[in-house]
Amino acid sequence: MHEMAIAEGILDIALDYAKANNAHKINEIGLLIGEMSGVEVDSLNFSFNMLTQGTIAEGAELKIKNVPLMGKCSKCGKEFHIEHYDFWCPECENGVLTTLSGREMQVEYLEVD
Repeated sequence: MHEMAIAEGILDIALDYAKANNAHKINEIGLLIGEMSGVEVDSLNFSFNMLTQGTIAEGAELKIKNVPLMGKCSKCGKEFHIEHYDFWCPECENGVLTTLSGREMQVEYLEVD
């Protein structure tokens, strides 16, 4: 379950930030999770809740913003949502593109007291 490792990383970031800013409580953590990241949100929430017990992050809410998998065709320049991992351009049917978003796994913000 790689969500446990991800949850540990999120908690480490949050606790480091809280310590550096003399915070006493972590209330909310905003995350950017890309469509192609492979993160199972329910497992991430479960893992995070288990890890935070007894810490200043206990009871903190994970606010997850899903980032769509977007690409840009290198031939015609069209930007489009990549659905079902179909990486062919819907405009010119070229198969060479640049991934613009959808692979993110990052902490966007923290709300602390």
